[in-house]
Amino acid sequence: MRISVSKSELESGELNQENLQSALNAIRETGYVILKDIVRHDHLDILRGKMTEDSLRMIQDERWGGSGRTKGHLQQGPPPFDPYVFPDVAANPIVEHTTSSLFGSGAFNSFYNGNTNTPGSETQPLHMDTGHLWPNRNPSHPTHMVVVNISPLDTTEENGAVELWPGTHLIGDVGRGVSPGDEAKRRAEVPPVRGTAPKGSVLIRDMRLWHRGVPNRSDQIRHMIALVHCAGWLRRGRPLRYGKGCESVFENAVIDPNAVFLEESHDYLFDYIGPNQ
Repeated sequence: MRISVSKSELESGELNQENLQSALNAIRETGYVILKDIVRHDHLDILRGKMTEDSLRMIQDERWGGSGRTKGHLQQGPPPFDPYVFPDVAANPIVEHTTSSLFGSGAFNSFYNGNTNTPGSETQPLHMDTGHLWPNRNPSHPTHMVVVNISPLDTTEENGAVELWPGTHLIGDVGRGVSPGDEAKRRAEVPPVRGTAPKGSVLIRDMRLWHRGVPNRSDQIRHMIALVHCAGWLRRGRPLRYGKGCESVFENAVIDPNAVFLEESHDYLFDYIGPNQ
């Protein structure tokens, strides 16, 4: 499901009722939705420039991350300090309207990091980012955590748009690492799709949705910023760390940023906080 967001919706910071219901239905039933062009391109250009510098440092050290620590994939987030923390990335009102409507009051963010797909990367194992709270129920329980993905450039099949398996978040008798047998069975029933999206778009997906990173066949590093919005009754880990001066970014946030703002710096590239499990 791809939803075009109107100018009036962007100005109000909320989806209209029809688009909101479509987005919620897509997340609940298919496991994902793409909201088109809701992040300012100039903000993404600034982030891409800095994140590319950081990527080159990580590539040199071969700090491969993500599922399987597969070559060419980096666990990399945006700098969590001024001037790189933007409201339409860290607390996008359209995204927060969607996820707060999904989870109700008390929802919070447990992650501000991301994944980078570099040229010549390999295929990740098929997996879920988190398991089911109550296993072996088919269909499984409703969504309790979603990943919010933002790419600073067009995401295409050539540069490694993520592979998504529609509806698999509701298959409750499969573990986080999907077996070849379960993969083959599902492929015959509902084949995977690719999460292609134009620059400025946001992919919201259930954390249990089967997916994997695939090869980046372009000559460009493709970043993917990630937040994880959680139902308010889930356990919280340690708060996310941002630089002092970023407090204003979250003044109008509906989703609790679950944050502390520090005077001292920390090595954000190699000391990230994982999603709430």
